[in-house]
Amino acid sequence: MLTEDGKHLYVSDDEYHNLIEKLAIKIHQSGWEFDTILCLARGGMRPGDILSRIFDKPLAIMSTSSYRAEAGTLQGKLDIARYITTPKGEIAGKVLLVDDLADSGVTLNAVIHQLRNNYQPISELRSAVIWTKGASSFQPDYSVELLPTNPWIHQPFESYDTLTPVQLMDKWKF
Repeated sequence: MLTEDGKHLYVSDDEYHNLIEKLAIKIHQSGWEFDTILCLARGGMRPGDILSRIFDKPLAIMSTSSYRAEAGTLQGKLDIARYITTPKGEIAGKVLLVDDLADSGVTLNAVIHQLRNNYQPISELRSAVIWTKGASSFQPDYSVELLPTNPWIHQPFESYDTLTPVQLMDKWKF
């Protein structure tokens, strides 16, 4: 649900999973065949996992991080992992890069630059996200929703960003 001022988008669990399913349909309808899904941790892990299951393709993971301050609401320095975790040795062939959103575009542009320069066995690379913000400098190959007002997206699992083990113990009366 987008707020009236267009500054916040609240997404329920059901909406989130429906959007990932719509992303899968868009990818399928394109007719493009790929060998591996490479998700960006953390935001791309949930969509990457689901797409990996739907398409029955191996899931590789590359860690990136830039939103760490203020409970993940302030973008800072971008860190990109040097190595990719993959069940098939080295990542190669046609790769679908998955993240949750193209926000500013900085992360996706940097990752694609790194993949093209440092992972020669990748023969073709396409990208898929749930949301693309209007301000993004990156335009993914596959996206479900364009958000021209650039709202902050409140995803259904955000509550875990501030939850502590002690709070869980209190909640579950341990």
